[in-house]
Amino acid sequence: MKHFDASTPVVVLNAKLAALGIMRSLGKKGVRVFGVDSDPSLPAMRSRFCAGHLLLDLEREQPDVIVDRLVAFASELGAKPVLFWTSDETALLCARHAARLSASFRLPVNDPDVVDGLQNKAGMYGLAREHGIPVPHTEFPQCEDDVVRSLANMQFPIMVKAAVGSRLFARTGTKMQLAQNPEHLLWLYRRLEDPEAPNLMLQEAIPGGDDQVYIFNGYFDANSECLNPYTGHKLRQFPVHVGCASLGVCRTDERVSQLTQDFMRRLGYRGVLDIGYRLDPRDGEYKVLDVNPRIGQAFRIFVGADNDDVSRDMYLDLTGQPRQRSRPREGRRWVIEDYDIISSNDYRREGALTLGAWIGSFRGVQECAWWWWQDPVPFLVRMTEFIKVQIPRRLSAMRQMSTSKKQPPAAS
Repeated sequence: MKHFDASTPVVVLNAKLAALGIMRSLGKKGVRVFGVDSDPSLPAMRSRFCAGHLLLDLEREQPDVIVDRLVAFASELGAKPVLFWTSDETALLCARHAARLSASFRLPVNDPDVVDGLQNKAGMYGLAREHGIPVPHTEFPQCEDDVVRSLANMQFPIMVKAAVGSRLFARTGTKMQLAQNPEHLLWLYRRLEDPEAPNLMLQEAIPGGDDQVYIFNGYFDANSECLNPYTGHKLRQFPVHVGCASLGVCRTDERVSQLTQDFMRRLGYRGVLDIGYRLDPRDGEYKVLDVNPRIGQAFRIFVGADNDDVSRDMYLDLTGQPRQRSRPREGRRWVIEDYDIISSNDYRREGALTLGAWIGSFRGVQECAWWWWQDPVPFLVRMTEFIKVQIPRRLSAMRQMSTSKKQPPAAS
């Protein structure tokens, strides 16, 4: 690559896993990267590539207060930083307040209705159908009677999901559950739905293994063109069958790439995109599962031959530097260590993963989410938390799961 001008700093909203990847990718090129979150002890905040931080509660503060603090922070940096966001909520905040933010930051500007539609699964379902993008059959019940009526149009198993995942997770600690029969579906609905603000959706589960979930990552410029599209698929998920990629592989799939680029071009979308599909063996269609109008936490699955990724692509574009096409590293694997420990054990308990297959699955792993010898502290922070907090929590969750697998109460 030609000369990389690293003089423009970067500010990352929500300093979780994706933030650490951004800090390492851009920090290695000499860019000063700053994290914004409420917790200074987060692994990303402890990275040697974190140039500093702004302590700000992005979940509880009012949007106007957040914007005021960000504008003041940009002024303190003495430059016009590139602004990244790593959650759906911060994506929507930046879209809604782009006019004020763009005076102090370099950021891709989108129609707030487009961002809201993409990050809200009900809105995403409507946008996908409007633009001819295949989707699994989905219902949006507003009450228990609607759930009963939906049974005539759907086949089991059925995913019980949240239109806005953060709302359900805050209430119940889960974002989705799999219903195997009508009684189980009604039991889950009663347990998970908020009658005062209905948020659940029912989606037919597409048959096939977890390795049939395909991912697209790419950066779309001001003309909604993607110079470097990346595709791959999940090998394991956390939680199993319903979660993020705990182990993923970069693998070119032209159908997924073209389908996504056409979709985003029609919407006029700008910025980094993370989108997931499942290949339906019944009709051979890639059906969209979720769209994240932001950089995804697993974006480092997708790296070009010269170690480029979507964060560098966006940085170069927004700082006015020339970009070049980057050939993806076919077969590159990436793992989230703590998540994969848990999910691998779950697959083993199901009988879907043997010791030999588990060992073999790490061939081709070129990068870990937390461990990097040049930046070991985030790994140590994360593993300490895993041992002290996540293992006891996981054991408790396993006990609850065992109880939930018993026959749920029949519908009255």
